[in-house]
Amino acid sequence: MENFFKLKERGTNVRTEILAGITTFLAMAYILSVNPAMLSQAHMNPGSVFTATAVSSGIATLVMAFMANLPVALAPGMGLNAFFTYTVVIGMGYSWQTALTAVFIEGILFIILSLCKVREAIIKAIPLNLKKSVAVGIGLFITLIGLADGGIVSGNTGTIIGFVPLKSAALVTIIGLIITVILICRNIPGAIIIGIIATTIIGIPLGVTKIPAGFSPVSLPAAPIFCKFDFSNIISLKFFTVFFTFLFVDMFDTIGTLMGVAEQCNLKDKDGNIKNVNQALLADAIGTVAGAMLGTSTVTSYVESTSGIAEGGRTGLTSVTTAVLFFLALFLSPLFLLVPSAATAPALIIVGYMMMKAVTGIEFKDPTEGIPAFIVIMSMPFSYSIATGISWGVISYVICKVTTRKNRDISVVTWILFVIFVAKIIVDALMAK
Repeated sequence: MENFFKLKERGTNVRTEILAGITTFLAMAYILSVNPAMLSQAHMNPGSVFTATAVSSGIATLVMAFMANLPVALAPGMGLNAFFTYTVVIGMGYSWQTALTAVFIEGILFIILSLCKVREAIIKAIPLNLKKSVAVGIGLFITLIGLADGGIVSGNTGTIIGFVPLKSAALVTIIGLIITVILICRNIPGAIIIGIIATTIIGIPLGVTKIPAGFSPVSLPAAPIFCKFDFSNIISLKFFTVFFTFLFVDMFDTIGTLMGVAEQCNLKDKDGNIKNVNQALLADAIGTVAGAMLGTSTVTSYVESTSGIAEGGRTGLTSVTTAVLFFLALFLSPLFLLVPSAATAPALIIVGYMMMKAVTGIEFKDPTEGIPAFIVIMSMPFSYSIATGISWGVISYVICKVTTRKNRDISVVTWILFVIFVAKIIVDALMAK
């Protein structure tokens, strides 16, 4: 393991890596219950979707571990599964088989783009200050997710967003946050995972952690939906719109997540580029293809990986641990699903704090650098989308540089991204009419 994962070189050890992998899994295990519930509304079998979710997550995360040696876990992406269900199937009237076909084709194209290093070129083209702002924006984004999942904030308060009267779930979240903060301030190893476990236990008497009658921690997995594709509708403008949306959101969510992860654990080379980025992007693409074949929406890199990184995860051994737990979840799903969102919410909030550190490296004195960075930071939590934050950041960066006659700061790839992002905004506006 030392020779393969280079533990000493990255300042870590086996115990830390395993602990980090467990933390990452617990922070993202909610997808094992959320994804089947969401895709079942697209008339898919929830048991089969659960199996597909666990297996595709495990496969993709193992590929990330052994190809890229990065502490990044993958699973069907939130937002993309909502688009799959509510827009493609319910809104456009496509079958879930056609939606899976769009995901499958997107994954194949991603593999080609990764092998040709197109996605790597996109990452390298994003300016340094924007990369740092992506880490900060993701931190605020997952903090908002944690606050919402923990029942602390809501949009139903008479304002755009606000704190709500504290109920059981919110109280459990706050207690868990206090426990985690105390453990971190005292430099207790494994503070985040201890906080998750303690919060889960505290939630039992308060009715937040629900143990069903006749509870058994062991269950057999359902058969997955395998290669149920429908290619009959692929030659149409509507299908291209579906395909392009999957492509766009997955690409820039993944790019944003990898940049945030690299900034968080300093996995960058001397030029500030992400180590093994092309292998990481290829792992993401392979995960998407595997997920589509097994019967789930787009598999992508998870921002919750930063919770494991906060616990000291620095290598692919963290990802191996997370992947093993996904496979174990096939047989122990009732046990893993006991962890409520109120128990993982404090972890997300704390990780948000840790990712804010990157803000000190942003050059705010130069408005042509600082304003685009601010727009990235602002856009991600408010739009509830990493991809949207990156697109508006690039657009504002080009505008700021052009208006101050600093065109030389803009690379060719950045210009191409600018045109693509503007075109997408126009297309979205026309589609909305």
